[in-house]
Amino acid sequence: MSIDLSRETKSEQMQNVTEYINKVLSLVEKEQITKEDAAWITKETVDGFREHVNPGFLEYRKTVTEGGQFAAVEWSDNGACFKDVNGKEYIDCLGGFGIYNVGHRNPKVVKAVTDQLKRQALHSQDLLDPLRAMLAKILADITPGDLKYAFFTNSGTESVEAALKLAKMYSERTTFISTTRAFHGKSLGSLSGTAKGMFRKPFLPLIPGFRHVPFGDMDMMRKTFETCSLVGEDVAAVILEPIQGEGGIILPPEGYLKQVRELCDQYGALLIFDEVQTGMGRTGKMFAAELYDVVPDIICLAKAFGGGVMPAGAIVAREKVFKSWFPNPFMHTTTFGGNPLACAAAIATIGVLIEENLPERAAVVGEYFLEELKKASKGHEDKVQEIRGQGLMIGVEFHKDEIGYEVSKGMFDRGILVAGTLINSKTIRIEPALTISYDEVDKVVGTFKQVLELVKEA
Repeated sequence: MSIDLSRETKSEQMQNVTEYINKVLSLVEKEQITKEDAAWITKETVDGFREHVNPGFLEYRKTVTEGGQFAAVEWSDNGACFKDVNGKEYIDCLGGFGIYNVGHRNPKVVKAVTDQLKRQALHSQDLLDPLRAMLAKILADITPGDLKYAFFTNSGTESVEAALKLAKMYSERTTFISTTRAFHGKSLGSLSGTAKGMFRKPFLPLIPGFRHVPFGDMDMMRKTFETCSLVGEDVAAVILEPIQGEGGIILPPEGYLKQVRELCDQYGALLIFDEVQTGMGRTGKMFAAELYDVVPDIICLAKAFGGGVMPAGAIVAREKVFKSWFPNPFMHTTTFGGNPLACAAAIATIGVLIEENLPERAAVVGEYFLEELKKASKGHEDKVQEIRGQGLMIGVEFHKDEIGYEVSKGMFDRGILVAGTLINSKTIRIEPALTISYDEVDKVVGTFKQVLELVKEA
């Protein structure tokens, strides 16, 4: 009589997995964890990243932190801060690359999501789901100009993909103009618009038809349009970040965006604004387009759109553009985009931004933050090249990457999270919650000044 050892081993393995799952869920359920719990969580997290997620993350953390700080494991959050498993609190000036505009776990957003969860989590995909319609109406009311129809996504790169496909269907043209230092995402279409060679080279050839011109160079933009027209490759759309985020918090030259708008109109091309990072109040207006008095044909949203609680994104377009999808609404779809939980989060987020005047607050607090950082950098011109920004989207540019790394490390060790842009630290970004208090701003500035004095010129 033979014994099937493989079945018994498999059964034991499943039992071990079940026990592990139960332990994890019991920790999630706890309001307070013990030191023993924290140690177990830290070990499992580091081991899990090394063996099953990507050990490269651990190496990255070692380069941007001091000593054992690389193993800091975040566990809870609230307001403008988060805590690690050991209870150390950090002021979050990275903000998930601009996710937490209304703060970490904003109670109104959390309530909207949990209320919806009690009723229905996801939709059937076939019937009409109410919150999607209601959110689309709200977006039509708050976005610039005559933007009217919305399509919902789960992330920024998905929003850009949707915008590119919509632009192609609108005119059947296939040429797109993007800019140097642009970042539009990492899926193949959006990556074609992204400018960072490090991200592009392993995946070449990308989507054909993309041309990159220097950001802010209107003469080159105009010449590219002219050339494309002469050779029969008319431009479908220009895609721009109104303020470049990953590129180093780069503000456009005066009048640049208006001139691009006029050029697009002249040649019958669409203008796509990627406001994944600049949208939802970050720059001092609900949308950065309003800062420059320009109405794009398509606007891309994500990151803060879900209120820091749900992954959510959207594109909003003019009717003349969006109607390309009217005959067949299944031409471009996503299973989870516009789901009830994400829509509830986005609706509540917009409510908080308006009721609490957070875009206006971002403008005022951002101006204070910027000026205080500039004061703190005085006497350190050998290290700091420039401090610039708009609203609570601020970049501190150093003369060398090495200085930025050391400043980031020193600030993290003292409870302030900042990070570089485009996988370097020559420019570190400061993108806190728009709810950050003046006391927290002062603490960040004071820490920046203290660390700057300790860091030696690299």
